[in-house]
Amino acid sequence: QVQLVESGGGLVQTGGSLRLSCAASGIVFTIDAMNWYRQAPGNQRDLVATITSSGNTNYADSVKGRFTISRDNAKNTVFLQMNSLKPEDTAVYYCNAKTNPTYGRKSYWGQGTQVTVSS
Repeated sequence: QVQLVESGGGLVQTGGSLRLSCAASGIVFTIDAMNWYRQAPGNQRDLVATITSSGNTNYADSVKGRFTISRDNAKNTVFLQMNSLKPEDTAVYYCNAKTNPTYGRKSYWGQGTQVTVSS
């Protein structure tokens, strides 16, 4: 099992910044990629950013140039730095870990953290 705990959400004005953290514990050596998803009320849960075990990153078009995903392997923590925030970024943000296929390609989720951007 992998446990994920997010932190760092909150209320910010348009144009502001927030940094989300996701601390992983458990069998972290099985993790292949870490992801951030978000879900606004009435919407589906969408992928925002990905970072692989080799450090490759990928972003949704809507956040490119504004969000940066990074990881601290020593602390088993992934970050999402969010700059130039817009009201449409308002959502619950979820950390997700996907394990290597060698270990069964499992998916684990954090509890979510609310991000609210006021106009």
